[in-house]
Amino acid sequence: MVTVSHSFIATANAVRYCGAIPVFVDVEPDTFNIDPALIDGAISERTKAILCVHQLGMPCDLAAIVTVARRRGIPVIEDAACAIGSEILYDDRWERIGRPHGDIACFSFHPRKLLSTGDGGMLVTRDAALDGRFRLLRQHGMSVSDTARHSSSQVVFEEYPTLGFNYRMTDIQAAIGREQLKRLTAIVERRRLLAARYHTALAGMRGVRPPVEPAWARSNWQSYTVLLDPGHDQRRVMQRMLDAGVSTRRPAMNAHREAAYPTGTWFCGVSRQACTCGGPGGCECLRTGEAIQDSGVVLPLFHQMTDAEQETVLRSLGAALA
Repeated sequence: MVTVSHSFIATANAVRYCGAIPVFVDVEPDTFNIDPALIDGAISERTKAILCVHQLGMPCDLAAIVTVARRRGIPVIEDAACAIGSEILYDDRWERIGRPHGDIACFSFHPRKLLSTGDGGMLVTRDAALDGRFRLLRQHGMSVSDTARHSSSQVVFEEYPTLGFNYRMTDIQAAIGREQLKRLTAIVERRRLLAARYHTALAGMRGVRPPVEPAWARSNWQSYTVLLDPGHDQRRVMQRMLDAGVSTRRPAMNAHREAAYPTGTWFCGVSRQACTCGGPGGCECLRTGEAIQDSGVVLPLFHQMTDAEQETVLRSLGAALA
């Protein structure tokens, strides 16, 4: 499966859980998303799907990705874990991420996401056959759900035609999520306003580069990541901000740098085989993602954030860079 190493490790893990091998391609330096120009060269006769990530809520170039996928006859799976509420200009219309534009889109309701149910997530698809299979898999492979069985006026005997799992969301979690959906538009609007204030303030700050939002994308700004210019030590800047009472994070990791991904557990998208320059030391073909990990700083951004709190973050960042 063609995907990115520069993402939370769950993206690559999902591939390996299926007994498949992730084929990593690099990301774009501005959006931190999969570089569509590298996908075609990473595809082989063994490729089963393209798994793209809307990194930190920023939509990836779905139009370009889907074009390659359709030409090669390969499905597209969207890792939209961070992207609920994000939008993309697709066929001259603004559409929410999750229609889906590929074949499947996967959302997360982890506590750090805009819409949270405590944990868990959601799949959406336009394929009726896949929808039916997902409903089977999430509930032990049961042919008739418990709710349908209990509400039936006739006796129903369920069957188990396939091996399934216990991936159901609880009713309480679902109720929490449905209520939060009512607030999603306002949450996204507030985060976009805060991101715009960051953009304006950072435009005149030396030593740091704000993120880039393409004209065809509207991020939900789940995370706001800046890149430090060469000469600034990432850990030192983050520690200085922490000492001032401002907590930051690194951006997404690179799976190929982690001990869980030794040589042989993943392929390089350029060679389409096990990478000999990989491992904790890095990969020559994945340098953009590595550079983002090494120079990025995720600034605080949450929809309850006040203007005064944002000013505190900006002062702290400026002082840490000075």
